[in-house]
Amino acid sequence: MRVLMLSWEYPPEIVGGIAPHVHDLALALGEKGPEVTVLTRGNDPVDTTEQRKGLKVCRVARHAPEPPDFVSWVMQLNLQLMEKAVALVAEGEDFDLIHAHDWLVAYAGRGLKHAFRKPLVATVHATEWGRNNGLHNELQRYISSVEWWLTFEAWRVICCSRYMFGELQRIFQLPANKLRIIPNGVYPEPFRRQAGDARAIRRQYAADDEQIVFYVGRLVYEKGLDLLLAAAPKILAGREKVKFIVAGKGPYAEHLHARARQMGLYHKFYFTGYIDDLTRNALFSTADVAVFPSLYEPFGIVALEAMAAGTPVVVADTGGLGEVVRHGQNGLKALPNNPESLAENILWVLTHPEQAAAMREQAWRDVETEYNWGKIADRTIELYQEVLQEYQRSAWYRPGVGAGWERPGDHWSRPRPVPAAALAYGRYAPTGAETGPLPPGINGQRGGYQ
Repeated sequence: MRVLMLSWEYPPEIVGGIAPHVHDLALALGEKGPEVTVLTRGNDPVDTTEQRKGLKVCRVARHAPEPPDFVSWVMQLNLQLMEKAVALVAEGEDFDLIHAHDWLVAYAGRGLKHAFRKPLVATVHATEWGRNNGLHNELQRYISSVEWWLTFEAWRVICCSRYMFGELQRIFQLPANKLRIIPNGVYPEPFRRQAGDARAIRRQYAADDEQIVFYVGRLVYEKGLDLLLAAAPKILAGREKVKFIVAGKGPYAEHLHARARQMGLYHKFYFTGYIDDLTRNALFSTADVAVFPSLYEPFGIVALEAMAAGTPVVVADTGGLGEVVRHGQNGLKALPNNPESLAENILWVLTHPEQAAAMREQAWRDVETEYNWGKIADRTIELYQEVLQEYQRSAWYRPGVGAGWERPGDHWSRPRPVPAAALAYGRYAPTGAETGPLPPGINGQRGGYQ
């Protein structure tokens, strides 16, 4: 099985949670047998390629004119991804299906689907409607339309939680049989390894006698950091020696700095900006509690990272976070958008270290058994196989596309037979019909030619 995976971000180009998700998924799939080629953006003046067993990563060069706005930038990226995919096929590579991650690669995914007549699988990591609690301007409405278009064109749509399953059905009216829930995962080993003195790194941010409340992630409105600021006075009233460490960058940073100064709490908050993995892991391992008070969170992979590192977690009971964390067993859940509840749960962890340690151990076991990438890769491969089997039974199936295929009028035809060796190999399953009309859709699903 050969998979062409499209993503607008991939390490070291990291903006949010898509980059680590695609990286870890592609790595796990490659270890299981499928050959995965990831097309993504690079930061070099020339295309670059790196390869390891089962995985190739192709980064397109930054050689297009500087775009005037974000949407133009997205369109240029999609054109570059399609150009690279066409070049790979021209060089002799072939793919069984295309897997697109989020709306930013929708145009490339759809274009390659129809150009090579291969099935398209899409993973929707979040929606514009959910991020903004509605659509309030033309840009948001445009992005939401592209998101719908991607799900419309996809043969199957993957989401990471029951929460997102319901959101996609509600917003885009997707049929249930087109959706699959496959959770995010985490490789725990990097979070458990400590290179260097974690205590020395800790001392750069907090005194030895201070307890640490740690947040790491993007600094954007929907992450709920205003709630952490609002909860801080009650926490400090119960535990005076507490330092709030907020790691990450984003457009909301200036607001958070100003708000902390306005509240007279700036000396209790350490806004670190970007931190490297070594520092992040050291702070995870030495923090007393990791807090994620999101207003909107389709899954919350950073909570899994904290659990993998052995840090007690407190999350808002919203979105996928509420599914990952089981209250009182592997972490604590505060009421959504409620600073009082957030403060009470954080205080409980700070004042009950033995019970918090028990939750931490359970969280560690959950990461190993429920959210390991090997199991997630198996489920993804099962989905790929299901799609390919349906595709090969459909009238849309064209083995050997690009090698002499024609479409006269409203019918497709095969001007030369599929090689017997290919049939024997099993790559081209015979459909039982040499010619036939193109269908309006498959299995009654919306989306035109599936």
